[in-house]
Amino acid sequence: MAQSDTLAQHLSYTPQPLKFGTSGRRGLVVDLTQLEIYTNVRAEIGYLQSLDLSQGGIQKGDDFYFAQDLRPSSTQYVENNRGGLGQAVEQAIKDGGMRPINLGAIPTPALTSFALNRGKGSIMVTGSHIPFDRNGYKLNTSKGELLKDNEKPIGVAVERTREQLNTQPFSESLFNEQGMLRNGAPSVSPAIDDGRTAYIQRYLDFFEGQTLKGCKILAYQHSAVGRDVLVDILEKLGAEVTPAGRSETFVPIDTEAIDQAQLDTIQGLCDATGQKSFDAIVSTDGDSDRPLLVAPEGANNLRFFGGDILGMVVADFLGADSVVVPISSNDAIDRGPLAPVTEPKTKIGSPYVITGMQHALTKGRTRVCGWEANGGFLTGSDIEVNNKTLTALPTRDAMLPLLCALFAARNRQLTLPQLFATLPKRFSRASLIRNFPRPTSLKIVQRFSPANPAVQEVSFRDGQAAACDANLTAVALDQAHAEHCGQIRAQLQTVFSAEAGFAPICKLNYTDGVRMSFENGDVAHIRPSGNADELRIYSVADTQERADTIATHGVAEPNGLLRRLEAMV
Repeated sequence: MAQSDTLAQHLSYTPQPLKFGTSGRRGLVVDLTQLEIYTNVRAEIGYLQSLDLSQGGIQKGDDFYFAQDLRPSSTQYVENNRGGLGQAVEQAIKDGGMRPINLGAIPTPALTSFALNRGKGSIMVTGSHIPFDRNGYKLNTSKGELLKDNEKPIGVAVERTREQLNTQPFSESLFNEQGMLRNGAPSVSPAIDDGRTAYIQRYLDFFEGQTLKGCKILAYQHSAVGRDVLVDILEKLGAEVTPAGRSETFVPIDTEAIDQAQLDTIQGLCDATGQKSFDAIVSTDGDSDRPLLVAPEGANNLRFFGGDILGMVVADFLGADSVVVPISSNDAIDRGPLAPVTEPKTKIGSPYVITGMQHALTKGRTRVCGWEANGGFLTGSDIEVNNKTLTALPTRDAMLPLLCALFAARNRQLTLPQLFATLPKRFSRASLIRNFPRPTSLKIVQRFSPANPAVQEVSFRDGQAAACDANLTAVALDQAHAEHCGQIRAQLQTVFSAEAGFAPICKLNYTDGVRMSFENGDVAHIRPSGNADELRIYSVADTQERADTIATHGVAEPNGLLRRLEAMV
């Protein structure tokens, strides 16, 4: 066979391999050919088939579930002859010797829960919260999410599969010159409603005997895949729900970075209903695994409750004896009743939180949960409340935290602002700069990190630097390393300066990005996004105003804190 007869030689574009993000794979739609999606999914299914069932393996011939969000590219062709990701996923499942079953447009946790309860694998076609010009997918083993340890062997499997497909005779390939299925990618197979029904029933069963009757809630629907499920569950639990803001155009809602413009949009939706007030405004991100909770506070003010403090309310409601959170979380958790049951902070991303929960289970903990700053809540064990058992769901979920917060406020006869006021008085905010080149973000982190990779945290006292590793074990610093740490601190303080309202830096943490703690209690944490070209800043302070100010100054254009760091590299 002549080399020119292969698929690779006929491709009219330069393939852009998909990379793992914080969890799952993401990419620009213009780069997401069906060939690339098929290659990855086919390889990953083969990898799962090679695993023992106790490790999350699957068996040929088994059912394999898939679902998708409402992005156009998830099931349709879009501009530049791209899209149809769901069709490529279904073809790969079938060609991998599995039986594809379409659960339709449902929340990611609904798909995951349905598959896990049957010991089967699953794939969600979604770009999560990122803009609609991107998409991707998230694969789950029969035991749960792929963890970081899985990524390297999967990478090897993908390269092997890519080589096999690229060297096929072009005349025999499933794909055309544009990397799209030759058969025109008809619609995905008809969906069954079982996953949606089971997900709704999960919460009706757990909260049976409790009611939200009299609770007035506005459900901001936008383009979230779980927008109708959200309304359905709340209404079945007795709430008076007003749907609003439904959009047939995809709206990227990042529940970790809610700014005043988005609060103004939500206020406009409330005003347009003609109702005087709501007890809560609830929503989710695009694939409905991250919650959005807002409530009126005062006459003309809406308060957004960040996921890190929302998680604290939920953990308390569930009576957790072990909680796992990433380093970006609000440090109020270290100052309240959850402090004794809080495990060591993890890197950012659900795979790291899941690993932390698994470790907690090995220590004999029985009521294990975790959450991320974006609000996605995970349960690592079955949890019983009021003689009702909630089965473990070790993946991000938006519905559970929303419901727990609403019932917690109801049970204690408090408004949501009053409920959250019972937490330690620490306030947080997150913001970001979009279209920020990832290589530049990584250079910033590298520039302000210690030379010794074992160093996870550096504390400064009386002009001296002391270091420890991820297990909080002391790491000796020789004079050169100690001086370098001092230089890093000094350089950062030229940006996070007294003129900008910052006290001296007292601690630097490198669990994920660069997290600066200041002597007055302020925290500023910079980190590249794992899913897109974004540079994020997380802030924590003793007042919401100060936390907002840090985040706002962080992303200000053209000379905000992050831009000044960019200029230094």
